Amino acid sequence: MKYVNKGVPKVDYEALVTGQGVYVNDLAPADCLVVKVLRSPHAHALIEDINISRAKAVPGIEAVFTYKDCPDKRFTLAGQTYPEPSPYDRLILDKRVRFVGDPVAIVAGETEAAVKKALKLIRVNYEVLEPILDFRKAKDNPILVHPEENWKSCIPVGADNKRNLCAHEECGEGDVDAVLDSCDYVVDEVYHTKANQQAMMETFRAYSYKDTYGRLNIVSSTQVPFHVRRIMATALDIPKSRVRVIKPRIGGGFGAKQTAVMEMYPAFVTWMTGKPAKMIFTREESMIASSPRHEMELRVRVGADKNGIIKAIDVYTLSNTGAFGEHGPTTVGLSGHKSIPLYGKTEAFRFVYDVVYTNTMSAGAYRGYGATQGIFAVESAVTELAEKMNLDPVKLREMNLVKEGQVMPAYYNEPNSSCALDRCLARAKEMIGWDSKYPTVDMGNGKVRGVGVAMAMQGSGISALDTASVSIKVNDDGFYTLMIGATDMGTGCDTVLSQIAADCLDCSMDEIIVHGVDTDVSPYDCGSYASSTTYVTGMAVMKTCESLREKICAKGAQYLNCENNDVEFDGEKVTNLKTGESITRAEIGNNVMCNNNETLSASEAFTSPFSPPPFMVGMAEVEVDRETGEVELIDYAAVVDCGTPVNPNLARVQTEGGIAQGIGMALYEDVVYNASGKNYSNSFMQYKIPSRLDVGTIRVEFESSYEPSGPFGAKSIGEIVINTPSPAIANAISNAVGVRVRELPITAEKIYWGMQEKEQK
Repeated sequence: MKYVNKGVPKVDYEALVTGQGVYVNDLAPADCLVVKVLRSPHAHALIEDINISRAKAVPGIEAVFTYKDCPDKRFTLAGQTYPEPSPYDRLILDKRVRFVGDPVAIVAGETEAAVKKALKLIRVNYEVLEPILDFRKAKDNPILVHPEENWKSCIPVGADNKRNLCAHEECGEGDVDAVLDSCDYVVDEVYHTKANQQAMMETFRAYSYKDTYGRLNIVSSTQVPFHVRRIMATALDIPKSRVRVIKPRIGGGFGAKQTAVMEMYPAFVTWMTGKPAKMIFTREESMIASSPRHEMELRVRVGADKNGIIKAIDVYTLSNTGAFGEHGPTTVGLSGHKSIPLYGKTEAFRFVYDVVYTNTMSAGAYRGYGATQGIFAVESAVTELAEKMNLDPVKLREMNLVKEGQVMPAYYNEPNSSCALDRCLARAKEMIGWDSKYPTVDMGNGKVRGVGVAMAMQGSGISALDTASVSIKVNDDGFYTLMIGATDMGTGCDTVLSQIAADCLDCSMDEIIVHGVDTDVSPYDCGSYASSTTYVTGMAVMKTCESLREKICAKGAQYLNCENNDVEFDGEKVTNLKTGESITRAEIGNNVMCNNNETLSASEAFTSPFSPPPFMVGMAEVEVDRETGEVELIDYAAVVDCGTPVNPNLARVQTEGGIAQGIGMALYEDVVYNASGKNYSNSFMQYKIPSRLDVGTIRVEFESSYEPSGPFGAKSIGEIVINTPSPAIANAISNAVGVRVRELPITAEKIYWGMQEKEQK
């Protein structure tokens, strides 16, 4: 292989490093109407009256819309394959507002100043209702977040709006209670993870316009262009054929842009006025009315026999979807299905979850997608089990981890076809110097160090669901155009897919032109989420290249006046093996432009019945101040099994970035509401994300397995990398000072009071 498994520079590196990247707002026409929304000051209320007359009179205001002007047709903003598991519970504007920040009116004007002035002149009378802010009290509460009769769930996920239930499921194998009763050691604890913001550099934004044919065109910073097309058509109650979605360069997403947070507002303005419109979320809007990680509370029971064999795992997850369902039914499943299977010797498992509505900002997709929360809980519990047994937590994991060739009952009975988790654990142990540092080292200056370990798994696309299609055509002079529907949001998928294509076609990467996503011309792809791009779209690229090679051979044989079986294509030329006569790819490309009855192109699709999991081990070394509880992350060693890394440089950057986000989740990031439901974490002054100085030393290595169903043996990498920091750090702190913090983020205050409580016992 010339390109695969090589650290090839990104195909768009030059524009990125020179500051010439072009994003949504750079492309928007100068005459776009500026669109903003008036937001509710109440967590739960009914609009009794709304007066927009003074706002409409402001010079430069084109239109002001309320719920009276919008279709009474519910939809979901979740970017998922149809039919969506998420309930249809939204309107563009609704008479009922369900969280502080919920849109009340849409204002469109010629200038931002005019729009801001108009927003201040809208008068709204509310019937203020009692909200549900505590997700622990939401289920079967007489206060309903969604009492409306036209609420609907498209597929059965255990949803019931009259119980504030967005989803419910129970699954398992064996008699968990009986097995736990027979265990010599049992841990039964509750863990709490808070909502987290994706905090991507480019906020939510889109612009829209009508083309020559009167169709609605939307240019959006989105991870899911094809899903956005469907969502907008449903929201506006117009045919999908009337909607086109274009994805330019994206300034980060991390799952946030798998939700169509704001595209419907400029789209609605354009559809109603016929004029181009754009909406650019402020940072505050992106933090109070977006799609953060789901807050979850998990009760974990895990038991082992006296020999250290983990016999049973029982997980109950309560997930807060907030005001709307969005990704609630899908995210929660990973909290159990991606944590329990890490342990391959269990005799029984049970996984039960409830997803509930509350009057807080609706949650959505965030890197790790529920696995992050579940792995924090289960990996913390397993380490607590090791503490009870007076056993090294690495040793406990070595004895119980899932191995290659096993079937994983808690992972939908999928086979573990490629797995280097044991090697990842061994190498991480060496990197951190575990044996010399476990459990703790007293630094002699009032500070003490501890080390902690965590394992993780994720998936590679959604099995039996995610579909990717790819088109490749040969142009004159023989260069290729690679048409994909996958969305590069800075992850480098355009580069990775070009590497795969170049090796499949035996050509230079410079000879492959990658075309960005346009729903009118790009082949269908579910989008960039669920760690699907390298595995699912990569396999579609391989299939398409194989088909195209056959067509190139056939066309070459035609020009050489021989049979197809007589020729060979080496990437540069087609050669008649009997005569030695050949014709170059460039000559073929030029010849098909004249006197030809078929295009020299190929298109194939791929879906997989399996979602082979990547694996990862993370080990953290922390230093804790005994006087204050202050934590400093000293070292983080990570070893990843993502199959064959297609581009090790990009895989490394993905890993380092994901670990940094995980460190933020563990130690800093916290979405805080006041008693009336107002989100206090509305800027980077209040919502703390770690800087480069806060993450310590991050070291990354790879232990490659070979996934037979993936392109050149590859699995995913995008999500697995965020899952280990929070439990590894929590476990390290516990080893350092003997304080177990089961609620994220782990702050100095929590550690300090934990130490005080310990001393008083």
